[in-house]
Amino acid sequence: MNAVIFTCTSLILHVNAAQEKEGTHYPVMGLDQKNHIDPVKMNDLIRETMETLPPEVDTILVSMGLCGGSWSGIELKQRVVIPRVDDCITLLLHTDDKPAFNLKQHGHFYFRDSIDGIFSIEGLRNRLCEKDGEIEGEAILQSWFSSYTDADIIDTGIYDCHSEKYMKKAKENANLVSCRLNHVPGSNIILEKLVSGRWDSQFIIAEKGCIPGYTAFIGNGNNS
Repeated sequence: MNAVIFTCTSLILHVNAAQEKEGTHYPVMGLDQKNHIDPVKMNDLIRETMETLPPEVDTILVSMGLCGGSWSGIELKQRVVIPRVDDCITLLLHTDDKPAFNLKQHGHFYFRDSIDGIFSIEGLRNRLCEKDGEIEGEAILQSWFSSYTDADIIDTGIYDCHSEKYMKKAKENANLVSCRLNHVPGSNIILEKLVSGRWDSQFIIAEKGCIPGYTAFIGNGNNS
């Protein structure tokens, strides 16, 4: 297998940890997480990145999920192996070999290793207030999070989510939207299986020319 890894940049730390544990050294191609805001942009980026691959690459290992349809309509020139999950949060919430498309709980949002920056709640608040003013921006933030009650830190064991520094920042973010802060179990099992070739029913294996569809991700179709 001559493989490369396509990963959302939000999962770089976990991809590197998986490769270190499994003893693999596949080239990693980061897809900027800012493109998740618009799945069409991520779709375009995936296509563009595929075009840069040398002809000897026969397999793309994908450290992502369906992610709003980011992989929809892409004609494959290589075999693609992708977790059968809705997004990167569910990917990290898996702790066993049981397939599950969406493991998130209603009313919960989730923290990972990157807890600050533009994709944090604080970052979102700052962007809203800069765009719409302090009062209006704060009102919009509260309306968006009105149905949330809990902020869950996914403990994958790959980063220190119990440190004083991390917990301080997590608490500040959770307090902005009046949510309880919790730790929930997670793991790196999906990415470890991805890089090691242990592809079972938790994965879609799409051969050259096939386009993964929504039913394949939710497990109601075959791998193509």
